[in-house]
Amino acid sequence: MGYIPFENRYDQMSYRRSGRSGLQLPAISLGLWHNFGDVDDFSSGREIILRAFDCGITHFDLANNYGPPYGSAESNFGKVLRQDLAAYRDQLIISTKAGYDMWPGPYGNWGSRKYLLASLDQSLQRMGVPYVDIFYSHRHDPDTPLEETMGALAQAVHCGKALYAGISNYPKDKAKKAFSILRNMGTPCLIHQPKYSLLERRVEQGLLDLLEKEGVGCIAFSPLAQGMLTGKYLDGIPAGSRADRPTGALRRQNITHGLLEMIRRWKTVADKRGQTLSQMAISWLLKDPRVTSVLIGARTIEQLEENLGSTAAPAFTQEELLLLES
Repeated sequence: MGYIPFENRYDQMSYRRSGRSGLQLPAISLGLWHNFGDVDDFSSGREIILRAFDCGITHFDLANNYGPPYGSAESNFGKVLRQDLAAYRDQLIISTKAGYDMWPGPYGNWGSRKYLLASLDQSLQRMGVPYVDIFYSHRHDPDTPLEETMGALAQAVHCGKALYAGISNYPKDKAKKAFSILRNMGTPCLIHQPKYSLLERRVEQGLLDLLEKEGVGCIAFSPLAQGMLTGKYLDGIPAGSRADRPTGALRRQNITHGLLEMIRRWKTVADKRGQTLSQMAISWLLKDPRVTSVLIGARTIEQLEENLGSTAAPAFTQEELLLLES
């Protein structure tokens, strides 16, 4: 017998409207940035995706260069979609992005219409779908007119290859201009995807207020700060962890004594709340109604289920919030 999802899956998850749109997203979304490429075990990735859907996660977030190698996360997700989830496509939100390095030459990076639309066609082919629900410009391109980049997103929507347009990693001033351009093109921006966590707070310097004013949703990525907010580094740097690798976003030298002491204080707050540190970090993001969804990664079913536990958390007290600010 093939895969049959849990009947009560929608009772296990809360859903939030993305800005002033008609679309609701799960409070927790699953990102396929890591752990779903060809270098990873396909059966393990498949189990995580299906378990996520069983728990009410309807939104699966990808990008053209997720893997490694590039494109393989989309190909593997497409395989799971064909084998197990094809009958449930209309219950899924599938998003992808283009904007970072994808193929050699001047047309495989940044934000030109040529690159974005060619990349989207390739993403659709890899996943085996006629459209995605959300297509993002993955980052602002300082050398391409914003009108061109947003025009590519609008064209993707108008020709039916995407249902909604989104942006990611855009600073406040560029995001504001992008929202205006998209609105004038008849494709209002659905959502912005910024990096946001207890350790990365720049979105609080006006971006969240802008999103609320413009009626644009917010989906926070890297909520656990590359694993820093799981507590895994409190007793040293584990072999094989991200900080132990010579390349990557998390560097050994960035894990300072002062940072670890602050995380230990936060872990004390989590312990008193009856949460793990990672659960509290996600709950802290979800306390803000301007945050539509939190984008998590998962290497195992156990990690997925632990993070899902953040949605059942008690409200933060004023004392707890003050302690998390210190």
